[in-house]
Amino acid sequence: MGTSDLVTLFFLIAAVVIFFQLRNVLGRRTGNEKPRYEQTPVRSRADATDAARQEGNVITLPGTEKENKAERLAAVDKIAPEGSEANRGLRAIVEADPQFEPTAFMKGANAAYEMIVMAFADGDRRTLKGLLSKEVYEGFNAAISEREANGESVKASFVGIEKAEITEAEVDKTEARITLRIVSQMISATYGKDGEIVDGDAEQIAEIRDLWTFARDTRARDPNWKLIATASE
Repeated sequence: MGTSDLVTLFFLIAAVVIFFQLRNVLGRRTGNEKPRYEQTPVRSRADATDAARQEGNVITLPGTEKENKAERLAAVDKIAPEGSEANRGLRAIVEADPQFEPTAFMKGANAAYEMIVMAFADGDRRTLKGLLSKEVYEGFNAAISEREANGESVKASFVGIEKAEITEAEVDKTEARITLRIVSQMISATYGKDGEIVDGDAEQIAEIRDLWTFARDTRARDPNWKLIATASE
């Protein structure tokens, strides 16, 4: 899937913080490692429809604004338990932002997560540059450059996202913010200049736990969200 098919998400956290977090994110062990296995991605009819819609092949006929909002609020209840703080926050975002679609947001966040993590592992500066702010790109670039200077390389396979859930959501003045807890699985190993493994494991699946916070100005016409904070759980 190309970057144009995704909800573009940009990192805006301090480059120094990102630099140290990214050095340890790939292949970090949690004690929940599993034997390596192959996973074949399955594309549902709904996913195919969404992809076609993004490519302009499907025309969605909008209902009234009231009906559209009702549908989006119903989607909120499927994503976050009714009565929870996250549910209340998402409902506030729906009220404040007519472009906010909860289901599309979740799909976009999941896709961007894989793309960004794998681009960093591959040292793919071109992809990262298209997804990150200038300041944050410099942090990623510095981490990749240090890896290259040490003669290190990363070989990684993204197994999949095991779980992604919204833990917090709020509207602060005109800024909407959503925090997700993402549990993913990867096979990742960092190799030294002599070909020895210096970090990670080339045969074991490592479980990664992250907290990512996205933000968007509800007044903006641009529907894209920016990743403003990230941390490892």
